[in-house]
Amino acid sequence: MKRRRCSLANHTRGWWISEDGSDSLSASFREDIEPAELGVGTVTIDVDYSALNYKDALALGGSRGVVRTTPLIPGIDAAGIIRESSDPGFAVGERVVLTGWGYGESRHGGLAETLVADSQHLMKIPGALSSYQAACFGTAGFTAALAISALEKSGVVATGGLPIAVTGAAGAVGSWSVALLARRGYRVSAITGRPHEAEYLRSLGAHDVLSRHEMIDLGKRPLGSETFGGVIDVAGGELLAALLSMLASNGVAVACGLAGGSSLPTTVLPFILRGISLIGINSVTKDTEVRERAWSDLAELASGLPLETMATTIELDSALSWAPTVLEGATRGRIVVNVRA
Repeated sequence: MKRRRCSLANHTRGWWISEDGSDSLSASFREDIEPAELGVGTVTIDVDYSALNYKDALALGGSRGVVRTTPLIPGIDAAGIIRESSDPGFAVGERVVLTGWGYGESRHGGLAETLVADSQHLMKIPGALSSYQAACFGTAGFTAALAISALEKSGVVATGGLPIAVTGAAGAVGSWSVALLARRGYRVSAITGRPHEAEYLRSLGAHDVLSRHEMIDLGKRPLGSETFGGVIDVAGGELLAALLSMLASNGVAVACGLAGGSSLPTTVLPFILRGISLIGINSVTKDTEVRERAWSDLAELASGLPLETMATTIELDSALSWAPTVLEGATRGRIVVNVRA
């Protein structure tokens, strides 16, 4: 059953995180957020789609590691249409996408019908993409694109080399990494702790599906066999350490998450004996030129991608009930939020 839209003109529906009086944070769904409560910025956006990322699930659960200020509308992603703009470079009616820049953490984000943003943080959605497709990519797709770019800038090539390992492969960043690498001609080894997702991962283009636990066991030695030419890792911890020991000479690992922990129990041996590299990805504050290039690449690769299997679409008011599933790592691909449903 759809929720009754608020009858008060100009009011916004959305999630609202506030102090509950006991030094804890609580999330409530409001239908009466007033324009004055949305903050200030150069552009006002009618949000069509957002997403439920790991950070958003943490925020809805009251994590002060994500929620930097209160009150706060969570949501690090948003895609929609400009309603008002004081920046001549962004016209009313244009479609835009927002990822990162502290939205949903230190300023109001996309899990509401209206978002007030600064224009320098926005990307115009390439014409080949719909707003829904842009939301399906969102932070996860953008991060995957940055990770692949980092591999290629470091000399990793698609032809004639060892496979690229992708950890957390059934999750959002992992799914996009598998799909985009495969479309660029790479042989992909998808690593997951959910063996029941093997068919899904092969449908995205994975050449083989490997067990996370087996990879950790194989990587107990400081140097293992040279198995992978590159790694895109969202796990950190023991799994990343194991894969570093299995990188081929001059191989590259790209770290873009810490789902398995922030520690890295490894040695310098793979670095000094094989010349491997470890590169970190920060998708939050990339400049406009980098973002434009990444979104252009995503638009070119979007055609034919199986979004129906890569994304689950939920309604805005169900975000809180989905948050525990996201935190448990039990979701497949992206959780897209249809803000207007």
